[in-house]
Order: sequence, then C-alpha cells, then structure tokens
Amino acid sequence: MEKFKNEFLSIDVHKLIKLYDSKNITYITLNDPEYPKSLKEIHDPPLVLFLIGDKSLLSKHAIAVVGARAANHYAHTALDFILPELIKNNIVIISGLAKGTDTYAHEKTLEYGGKTIAVLGGGFFHLYPSENKALASKIAKNHLLLSEYPPIIKPERWHFPMRNRIISGLSKGTVVVQAKKKSGSLITADMALEAGREVFALPGPIDDSLSEGTNHLIQQGAKLIVSGKDILEELYLD
Repeated sequence: MEKFKNEFLSIDVHKLIKLYDSKNITYITLNDPEYPKSLKEIHDPPLVLFLIGDKSLLSKHAIAVVGARAANHYAHTALDFILPELIKNNIVIISGLAKGTDTYAHEKTLEYGGKTIAVLGGGFFHLYPSENKALASKIAKNHLLLSEYPPIIKPERWHFPMRNRIISGLSKGTVVVQAKKKSGSLITADMALEAGREVFALPGPIDDSLSEGTNHLIQQGAKLIVSGKDILEELYLD
C-alpha cells in the first residue's frame, strides 16, 4: 500500500496532461456533464473515459455489434444486410476493435459512410490487436476511440469482459452476429439485458459451432434479426 501511495504521489500530472494533449487524447469523468447518460445507468460505470476523436458521437443513438473473433464469411455477409439501414438512420455502430466480427463491423461501417466507436481493452499506447492499428488510426481521425484505461496501460485478459459493459452500456441494443455457446459476446448480451437494453441475434446453421451462441440467445428470447429494419422496429428513438 505504501509503495502504491509513493508511486501515485510521484506522478507528474502536468507532464501527463501535456503528453495527452500532444496525442490528441482527452478525457471526461463521471461527474462531467458530457459523460454519457446511458453509461451512468449501468452497474459500475467507468469513473473516467479516455477519448481520441469525435466525442460528440457519445450523444448519438448507437447499436453495439459483437461476435466471434473466429467469425467467417457468414458474419461478413450478414453485416451487409444489417448495417446499411442503421447507418442510413444515423445510428452509430459500437464494437471492440477485436479480430473477426468487431473488425468487420468497424470496417463495414466506414465502407457504408457511417460513424463508429471502438471501445478498447487497454490504453491507447498499446493497441490490440496490433494488426488493427491502421483501422484504429482511421477511427481516431473521424470517429471515436474510447477506453477506461489510461493510455500507458497494457491490455490484460480480464480487461475485455470489463470493456464489454461499456460497449453494451453505450448502446440502445446489442447485436450478436456469431458466437460459440461460451463466449465473450454472450457476456456482452447478458450485460445489455442487465442494463435493460435490447438484445438481437442473427440465426445461423445448426451444424455450425459459431451459431450455437446466437441460436441459444434466440431460444432465450432475444429478437431474431435478418436486417437492420428488424432492429429499428424494436427501438424507441427520440
């Protein structure tokens, strides 16, 4: 405890703020008026959000898109049916910049001229996965990168389930595209339900393990979707 106290007191706050400014990093706290109201409603909202990009996106209607890191062509094609209608209605697409479904969701949102928010599982100085650095740069330029972790913090395995509460908390609803029966995407769906948000699931072939999670969600009462219009019909947008 004493060691932590000494390290904390040794932090040069002014130097840190100067570094953040040089990297276009801003932050908002739980007490700031611009902190997203939807995120305040969840269990254990982040005390601080670190941001790079267009923070006005936090005040827009948003839908989360999550799914398997091992997502295949089925997920890729499905997003062509789901995203255009949402983007046409100015819905921001939120995901976690992970491999597979997250990457597809961000890339296709950019392709269709929409806006996207990427919620990270670590600090901005340690982007993960490394192969998405170019995508992260595009998002930072005209969209939004967001993390509850200070920029110097490296991602840890346990950060990602924690990150999922932010993804679902910022959204009106969460779309699960492909997922195995035990996956982080189902954790995100559970968190969305806990926060009183909608959960949507894409049905898949019964002989595909990547459909087990989504088909199970539908059995449990999630809204079966095959298009963006199916999602819009369930949302109350003011």
